[in-house]
Amino acid sequence: MGFLDRERAALEALLPGLDAELAGLPLGELENADSPGIKLFRESGGAGLLVPTQHGGKGADALTACRVQRAIGSRSPSLAVATTMHHFSLASLVVLSETGNGFEWMLLSGIVDSKLLLASGFAEGRPGSSILQPSMTARVTEQGLVVNGAKRPCSLARSMDLLTASVMVPRTDGTGEQLAVVLIPATDPGLSVAPFWGSFALAGAESDQVTVVDAVVPEDLVVRTDVPEGEVLDDIQTTGFVWFELLMTASYLGAASALVERVLASGKVPANERIRLVTELEAAMAAVENVARQTGAERCAPDLLVDSLHVRYAAQDAIARVVPRAVELLGGLNFMSSGDVGYLAAAVNGLGLHPPARGRMADPLIAHLAGGALEIL
Repeated sequence: MGFLDRERAALEALLPGLDAELAGLPLGELENADSPGIKLFRESGGAGLLVPTQHGGKGADALTACRVQRAIGSRSPSLAVATTMHHFSLASLVVLSETGNGFEWMLLSGIVDSKLLLASGFAEGRPGSSILQPSMTARVTEQGLVVNGAKRPCSLARSMDLLTASVMVPRTDGTGEQLAVVLIPATDPGLSVAPFWGSFALAGAESDQVTVVDAVVPEDLVVRTDVPEGEVLDDIQTTGFVWFELLMTASYLGAASALVERVLASGKVPANERIRLVTELEAAMAAVENVARQTGAERCAPDLLVDSLHVRYAAQDAIARVVPRAVELLGGLNFMSSGDVGYLAAAVNGLGLHPPARGRMADPLIAHLAGGALEIL
């Protein structure tokens, strides 16, 4: 089996034709702000990748989804990053549906039938704040929840059909507050999109600013949880983070693989150098797959999130070793004659920018190793 054959076979099996369409387009076209990648993903049925088959979806498990994301990342890093955010929101809804009243399953079926894409308005990257603290606020009215706030960057900002966001709301029994997930249609007059992403790298992910001003969310678009406000992870949040770390890591390993694939095609590079790069990436992907195999349809335990974080940070290090060496082996002519090599070398650095940052997680991980409850900062 050739390099990336397994991943591209998984992509072809679930989203037929998408890999060929992506491969037929120049990398520069797929990575610019007007990339056709998201449209191609939608048309291929990618919105329902994680939705169980009994509700019309593709029913991909975590292992298969990671392979799909690596394959997409090898064709278009921007598309892999953007669609990971959709899958993250969707995985959280699937978990919530286990104890819901049935509305969640109707929503999941609607996502499949109408090929709806979800943008994630969940909090992340706010200095001095936990990423578990909602960045949006909600107040209760007779018409529903009135939501305000902003998310930047927000991938899929211009292609989303629904914005998902977490808010704290009063419990229906009047005893304190609980976490809820609201879904705001992109057509809501209170929702607006403004430019934010100024980098050339990953411009195709549509990571702009989404602002919500007095958006009225009816009760049937509010998914309540049993999660209290606080810093300690609930199993719903834990499961969402496990999926996020695995899929995002696989996506960036795909981007790094695109460079290594170019090295493999060069007969001028010694075999021992080529296989060294492959070994690094395959080892990192094997670690991702090990955690993915343990990530079933049920909710995940905190220890699995810890494993996924270790794997993600180790993958960052592997990418940091592989990519500069791949660029060097490809040589100056490749670097100067095509923008692809330089672009991929820049884009892979994005993995270290996604939450939770390794520096902030050092103390919580050490505390967890000493027997404490895991916190995400």
